[in-house]
Formats: sequence, structure tokens, C-alpha cells
Amino acid sequence: MKTELVETTFSEESAKRLDKFLAEQITRLSRARIQSLISEGGVKVNEKVVTKPAAKLEMGDKVSVLLTENAEELPEKQNIDLDVIYEDENVVVINKPAGLVVHPGAGNAEDTLVNALLFHWPQIAEVGEPSRPGIVHRLDKDTSGILIVAKTSFGYTWLVRQFKTRKVKKSYLALVDGKPPTPTGRIETRIGRDDRHRQRMAIVYGSQGKKAETEYYTIAEYKDHSLLEVNPLTGRTHQIRVHLAFLGCPVVGDLIYGRRKKSIELHRFFLHASKLIIRLPGETEETEFTALLPADLQTILDHLEKP
Repeated sequence: MKTELVETTFSEESAKRLDKFLAEQITRLSRARIQSLISEGGVKVNEKVVTKPAAKLEMGDKVSVLLTENAEELPEKQNIDLDVIYEDENVVVINKPAGLVVHPGAGNAEDTLVNALLFHWPQIAEVGEPSRPGIVHRLDKDTSGILIVAKTSFGYTWLVRQFKTRKVKKSYLALVDGKPPTPTGRIETRIGRDDRHRQRMAIVYGSQGKKAETEYYTIAEYKDHSLLEVNPLTGRTHQIRVHLAFLGCPVVGDLIYGRRKKSIELHRFFLHASKLIIRLPGETEETEFTALLPADLQTILDHLEKP
């Protein structure tokens, strides 16, 4: 068992929730993990245990957090080949293939990107959360394309802040059934868990869910399909797939949010993270990374019938 004591002082003039403040201070932990730590009695304010995540902090309050990490939670190392686009001392950029899960979870204890990262860069074990070291954002299992990973704690903190403040620009290529109502557009909704199917996400209303924004541009039109460039402005789970289905033009091959019967024979859905623009750790200028469509998706486009 590894333990670490983190101590900090709240110095802002306006009161703030305890869990929100700690999420800003300990960026390698998720908000949910921090809330659990508080509820379990692992956080003290002015030497007194506080178990309510919503407790308000006032200027001058001293906060201490006892972090415990079980070494057994660290995934196994596996020698899995990776397509590395870029690497420096702080980050590595991967062109993830379809079918590769990003990190271990229910039903996926091994053969994930994290298992491969730990083999190729063992130092990543000390970066971020033990169950998903180095991971600052994700792609769905069947989504291919660009994914950036932190190799150091400095890189991790830098990247997490870039994503939290929406400074990262991401572009995807999506082939959809039919065509959107307008050639270009912006979708603004709220996305949350589907009440009837908890493994799915859905458009929700009122104060439920979280705000989700997506822009899209039509690149090419075919007889029964459209190729879109899609730019998510927020990072909700399954956001692109949910939003395009909401427009009535679901991603080709998406059996969860799209058509039950595939319009094209494809072993996965047609969604590819083609571009990532980000400021690398310590840099002042943005760097752009691109990944061409993989051969299976390009072949589909080459054989589609024009209108």
C-alpha cells in the first residue's frame, strides 16, 4: 500500500465547494474519486475530518488529503505494438486502432492501450490514476485515431488542464447514414445516462445531464451517405454518436445509436479521430497532429456511389 499526504491552503476570496477545489489541485484524480475520498474520511479541513463533498471552503482554510494507492490496481504490462505519431519526454501521441480499449474496466482487464503503455514506458505507472496511468482523454473501443498520453506528472497536469479548459481542438471523420438537415451546423443539447438502458447515453432535458456541443461540416455527399468532419466542443461520453443520431443521420455501423441493420458491411462503426491541436507541455504555440483514415474505412469511401 502506497500513501501520500497532500496539503494545501484555500486562498480564494469567494467560497468554493471542497470537492471542486481538490479536483483543481489534484488533477490526476477524477472528481468522482475525490468525492469518494471525502466521503470515506480521507480529507481534513483545519485538522478536522470533513465527509461532505459540498462543504464550503473559506479563505485561509487548510486542507489535507491522505491518498492511498493499492499497487495491485496497476494493470499488467503487455507487449502490444503501438503506432506512435510523436513522442517527447512528457507525452506520446498514438494512432489508436479500432478494437483497442483504452484502459482496463469491466470485462476488459487486459489487452488494452494502458497494458501496452506500461510495457513500452514503465514510468507511466506513476502518472495519473493507478487504474488508467497516463490517460487524459479517451476514444471508444471502435473509434480509431489520435490519442495523446502523458508520460510524466508534469505532462499529465498540463494536459488535464488543457482539456478541462477546452483549449484542445479535436476533429473526427464520420460517415453517416443519410445526410444532416443542413450541410453545416452546431448541435447544443444536454447528454446523460439513458434511464431505460444505463449502458447508453441519451439526450436529456431540463437540468439533467451535462451540456454538450458539437459542430459538423459536410465534406462529401454520396447516394445514401454523407462524410462529415465533426468537432466536439465538449467531451461527453459517446457525444458524437448521440448527437448525429439526434440529427437523424447516425454513424454508419453504430448498432447502439444507429440503425439496427447496417447499411454497409463494416466490422465497426465509421468514426475516426483525424486531428488533434494542442499546446504541448511547456510550449506557447499549438501543435497539430493528424492521422489518415485507416485502410478499412478508406476502402468503404472508395466504393461508395455518388449521388
